[in-house]
Amino acid sequence: MNIIKKTIELPDGRKITIETGKLAKQADGAVEVRMGNTVLLATVVSAKEAGEGVDFMPLQVEYKEKFSAAGRFPGGFLKREGRASDYEILTARLVDRVLRPLFPDNYHADTFVNIILFSADGEDAPDCLAGLAASAAIAVSDIPFNGPISEVRVARVNGEFVIDPTFDQLKNADMELMVGATYDNIMMVEGEMNEVSEADLLAALRAAHEAIKVQCKVQMELAEAAGATVKREYCHEVNDEALRADVHEKCYDRAYAIAKAGSADKHWRQDSFDAICNEYIESLPEEEREEKTPLVKRYYHDVEREAVRRCILDEGVRLDGRKTTEIRPIWCEIDYLPGPHGSAVFTRGETQALATATLGTKLDEKILDDVLNQGSERFLLHYNFPPFSTGEAKAQRGVGRREVGHGNLAHRALKRMFPDDFPYVCRIVSDILESNGSSSMATVCAGTLALLDAGVKMKRPVSGIAMGLITDTDCSKYAILSDILGDEDHLGDMDFKVTGTRQGITATQMDIKCDGLSYEILEKALNQARDGRMHILDIIEQTIPAPREDYKPHVPRIVTMLIPKELIGAVIGPGGKVIQGIQEESGATVSIDEIAEGGHIEVAAANKDSIDKALAMINAIVELPEEGKVYEGTVRSIMDFGAFVEFMPHRDGLLHISEIAWERLDDMEASGLKEGDKVQVKLIEIDKKTGKFRLSMRALLPKPEGYVEAQRAPRGERPRRDGDRPRGDRAPRRDGDRPRGDRAPRGPRKE
Repeated sequence: MNIIKKTIELPDGRKITIETGKLAKQADGAVEVRMGNTVLLATVVSAKEAGEGVDFMPLQVEYKEKFSAAGRFPGGFLKREGRASDYEILTARLVDRVLRPLFPDNYHADTFVNIILFSADGEDAPDCLAGLAASAAIAVSDIPFNGPISEVRVARVNGEFVIDPTFDQLKNADMELMVGATYDNIMMVEGEMNEVSEADLLAALRAAHEAIKVQCKVQMELAEAAGATVKREYCHEVNDEALRADVHEKCYDRAYAIAKAGSADKHWRQDSFDAICNEYIESLPEEEREEKTPLVKRYYHDVEREAVRRCILDEGVRLDGRKTTEIRPIWCEIDYLPGPHGSAVFTRGETQALATATLGTKLDEKILDDVLNQGSERFLLHYNFPPFSTGEAKAQRGVGRREVGHGNLAHRALKRMFPDDFPYVCRIVSDILESNGSSSMATVCAGTLALLDAGVKMKRPVSGIAMGLITDTDCSKYAILSDILGDEDHLGDMDFKVTGTRQGITATQMDIKCDGLSYEILEKALNQARDGRMHILDIIEQTIPAPREDYKPHVPRIVTMLIPKELIGAVIGPGGKVIQGIQEESGATVSIDEIAEGGHIEVAAANKDSIDKALAMINAIVELPEEGKVYEGTVRSIMDFGAFVEFMPHRDGLLHISEIAWERLDDMEASGLKEGDKVQVKLIEIDKKTGKFRLSMRALLPKPEGYVEAQRAPRGERPRRDGDRPRGDRAPRRDGDRPRGDRAPRGPRKE
C-alpha cells in the first residue's frame, strides 16, 4: 500500500495533512484531509467517455456531513441522514464554482466529486477544507484539470486577518470571506462584512490568496509523488475547422450589427441572433443539415460571443445600448399588497422582484439542527425563481441549489443591518417575476424596501448591484460593466455582486472566468460598483425615506420583559401549566428563554388588552411581596385560628382571626369567610427568619369610634386587691429552712 502524506502549516501554526493511498482506492482519486480532529474524505470519479450529444461539462459536486462525525444522532423518525441541508448545498456550490471553469473546454465526461465529513471537533470549520480536499483528489487522479485550486476562509478578528478561523474566532469577526483560487488567479469570492471599505476587502483577498498559493504548491508535490502528473487522453468533441471558419465568415458581421444596434428589447435581440443561425443551417445541403446542425450551433455561439465582446471593447456599446457605467431604469413601489406586514416591488430594467416581510413571535423561529450548528434563526430570507420569470414553459419543481445560493447571498447582505434586540422574528420572501440580470441583487433592494414598509428600524438601508467584465485575451484591454444583463453574464469574464450601505460593503459574491485578473481591475470594479450602489440607494430612499413610524394594524404586538432566573420556573409552572394557563386566559402568546441576564419573556398578541392581561398575570407571579401593600387574595383554607389566603400566585399568608375585624370574633364561623372567597388584605409583616406572611383585613377597615384596644396593664401598675401581700414582702422564714439560693446536692445520675 503506497501511502503518501503531505503537510500544510497555517500562519497560526495549525497543521493540515493530506493523505492518499489508504482509503477509497477504486475511485479515480481519493484523499483524506485532517486538521486537528476534523477529517474529510474527498473522492472523484469521471467517466471514460462523454455521453452522446453532450457539449458541456457535466460536473456534480456533493458535500455531506455525517452526524456521527460529531457524536450525534440525526433527528427525525428515520434517524439517518437525508436530503442535503442548506449548509451542505452552499458548501458544495462554493467548491463547484471554483472547479467548473478549470476543466478543459472540450472535456465532457460525467464527473462526480464527493466530499464527506467523517469527524469533527466543533472547533475548526470543515467547509473551508472542502475545496482543498476536492482539488487534491483530482490532483492524484488522471482526470484532466487546469488546477490545482484551494479555498480558504479569511476573517478579520480584532483588526487582524485570520486564515481558516475557528468557530469561536468567527464570532468576533467583522469580515468573513470564502476565497477560491489557483496559484495564479482568484476564481471565486463569497462572504459577508460589517460595512467595510473596498480597500479592506481587497486586503482580505490578498491575504487569502497568499495562503492558497502554499496549499496549491503542496498539491503539486502530492501529485508528483503519486505519479499523477500525466492525465488521461480523451476525445469528446469532433470538429470541422472548415465549417467553423465558414460560420464565422458568413455570420460574424451580421451578429456584430445586432450587438451594435443596442436594443433594450431582450426578445428582439435573441430572435435576431437566432435567425442568423437558423438561416445558415437552412443554407446547408439537406443531406448534411442534420449532421452539421449541432456543430453549427456550437460555432455560432462562439461567433455571437466574439461579436458582443468586440462591440463592447471597440465601440463601447452594450447589448441594450447603455454605457458601461449606466444602470437600467428603476421603479419601486411599497405597500403593494394589503395582507403582508410589509411588501415592495423593485424593478430594474427587465428584472423584477416582489418581496414580502412577515413579523412573527419566537414560536416562528427557524430551528437549526445541522451536524455542527444547532440553535435558532430569527431573520429568514427565501428566494423563489419560477420559470415564467424568463419566459420558460416548464413546471416549477421545488427549490433548487441556485435558489438556495441566491437567497443566502441576499440574506447575508441584509442580516447585519437587521436591528439588534428586535423582538420579532422576521421572514422575507422574494419572488422573481422577471429576470434579465441579477435577481439576487434585486432581492436585496426589494427586501430592504419591504422591511422599511413593515416598520423594521433597520440600521441602514442596503442596495446591491452586479458587475461584469469583458477582456481581450491578455487582459490588456477591458471594460467593466455596471448592472449586467443575463447575456453579459453568460458571455462575460466576471460576475461580481456587491451589496452595502452608504457606510460600506455588507456582502459580496464573485465568479471569475478568465486568467490574469489583476487587483487593479478588481479595485476599479469595486469603486464602480460603489457608484452604482449609491445611485440605487438614492432611489430607495426617495421611495421610502425612513421606516414606518408604527407597524401596520394587523401586525402582532410584542412586549418583552426580564425576570430573575430563580422565577423562571414559577412562570412556567409544573409541566408548563402556569404559562399555558396565562396564554389560555389572556389570548396572548407567551415564550420564555433563559439568558445570562435572567429570564427573557416575550408576550405577543393582536390587541393590547390581551398583552396587558398576560403581563399582569406574569407580574403577579414574579412580583416580590411588599410589606404595607394591599392585595386581592383568595381564601384557600379555613382553620380554627384564622384563614390562609393566596394573596399572590403561589404565595399564601396567614389571616389570623384577630386580624379579620376590629371586634372580637369567638370563632371563624362568625367571620363569614369561606374557601374560594375573594378578599382584600394588607401584608402587615414578613417574618425575616421564616419568610412567612401575616395578613390583615381589619387594617383596611375604619376603626370604630371610641374603640380601645384591649391591653394588659403594665406590671407594677395593676390595682391592688384587699388581702394582697405587700410587694416585695415574703412570709418569715421558718427554722430549718434551706437558705435561699442553696440547693440540695444532686444525687447520682441514673444511667
